[in-house]
Formats: sequence, C-alpha cells, structure tokens
Amino acid sequence: MTDSHLSAFSGEFHRKHADLLCESYERLTGKRLPGLAADPTALVLFDAPFALVSHGTEDDPVFNFANRTALDLFEMSWDEFTALPSRKSAEPVNREERARLLARVTRDGYIDDYSGVRISSSGRRFLIENAVVWNLIDGRGVYHGQAAVFDRWSYL
Repeated sequence: MTDSHLSAFSGEFHRKHADLLCESYERLTGKRLPGLAADPTALVLFDAPFALVSHGTEDDPVFNFANRTALDLFEMSWDEFTALPSRKSAEPVNREERARLLARVTRDGYIDDYSGVRISSSGRRFLIENAVVWNLIDGRGVYHGQAAVFDRWSYL
C-alpha cells in the first residue's frame, strides 16, 4: 500500500470498519482477534501478522478490506483487491464449496474451522487452514457483510 493509501486508511470508513471487524468478531466468538490488544486501530489491523479480509453486501459481494498479509498472499494492491468480487478469490472448481461455507456462516453467525484453496493474482494457489469466517453485524444488528481471519496457510 502506498503512503497515500496509508493516510486514507486512517480515515473515517476504515476506523469504523476496524471497530466493526473487532466488535462483531468478539460478539460472535466470545474472543478477541488473535494477538491484538483491546481496541486496535485500523493501522494495527492492517499490519497484523494474520490475514484479515472482508466483503460487503452487494449481490456479488466485493472485498472492502484486506490487511497487508492478505494483500501479500493474494499478490494484489489495495485498489486491485477492493475491486475484486470475493467469489473470484477461489478457483472456479472451489466456488461451490465457498458458497456452502458462506451459507453456513450466514446461518450460524460464524465458523471457526474453514480450510480451502485460494488463488493469487499470479495464479499461485495456497491452502488456508482453520480460518474463522463471521458475519459483520453492528451493535444495532445491521448486517454489513462477512469477514475472515487466518494465520495458517501453505503454498501448493
């Protein structure tokens, strides 16, 4: 991410989104995001050692957040990643599996046992393991999309 993106990253949307990511995760799982102090800032989330992504509520949801670890894994810039429909992060043969996962998250609020293959912009495949995927629901109960966090992956 360039310096201009970093300064934008400290803007109002990102501050609110960081709060939403952390608060909804804690509300649904009963835990804090791994290894973070209370109330981390958007920049702390961006530099965290785990991959963290989220997408919005569009009919074909588009990513609206990725931290540095996730951007590196997917080999994309912030602008490229936040223009990507989230379904395209999986190979076509894995999209049905991904749809089942997201339906399960929608139904149950979160899951903490997801593993699956993703693909970077260069075509490099990697397996994520034991990801937590959860619904982004604010304190008023409004649904804002879904997020995922994981710290285990291996290249295939």
